[in-house]
Order: sequence, then C-alpha cells, then structure tokens
Amino acid sequence: MAYRQALGRWGEDRVVRWYRRHGFEVLERNWRCRHGELDVIVRRGPVVAVCEVKTRSSLAYGSPAEAVGWQKQRRIRRLAAQWLAEQTRSGPVQIRFDVAEVVGREVRVIEAAF
Repeated sequence: MAYRQALGRWGEDRVVRWYRRHGFEVLERNWRCRHGELDVIVRRGPVVAVCEVKTRSSLAYGSPAEAVGWQKQRRIRRLAAQWLAEQTRSGPVQIRFDVAEVVGREVRVIEAAF
C-alpha cells in the first residue's frame, strides 16, 4: 500500500510540473470532502481544469486512462460541482475535465477527456 501511495504522489508531482510548464496555476492538490477526492485542480485564464491522475509502472494492465470509466467520471463531476460551489472567486469560469497518465517517466495529459 505504501508503494502505491508513493507512486501516486510521484505521478501527481510530475503532472503538477507539466501544468506549471504549460502556464497553469495550481489551485488545489488532493482536495477532499466526505464524498471523495479531486487529485489536481488548475487554472489558466478562465479555464479551470480538474485532473484525475493515474500512475502506473507499466502498461501491463492497459492504459491508465482506461481506469477512468463512466462511474468515476460521474463522481469527479459531482465533486467538482461541490468544489466550485465552495469557491469565493469572482468571475465566470469554464470547467474542463482532464485525465493525466503517468507511465514510467512519461506524462500524457488528455485535455477535455470527458
């Protein structure tokens, strides 16, 4: 279990660096409420991206993005709505749902994945 947590944290760190290199501001990491957790929330201009990060050591069990099925997507949307409702920032935003795959040292962010 500790290995999985460390691998997941390492993957999230790499994804955060990717977003920063692409001009995004990191708003939240591992935002939690009683219904679940959002891995990474970033913003660039009016666009807020909620990113689900999937880290794997290999592709032996398929693409990491395949693990984000419709049920997980539905949960992420609900959590994002709750996060947005709690924000006091002014101005309209466009919300986008990304999935980031980290396999080995490679990071692939699928923008507007769902």
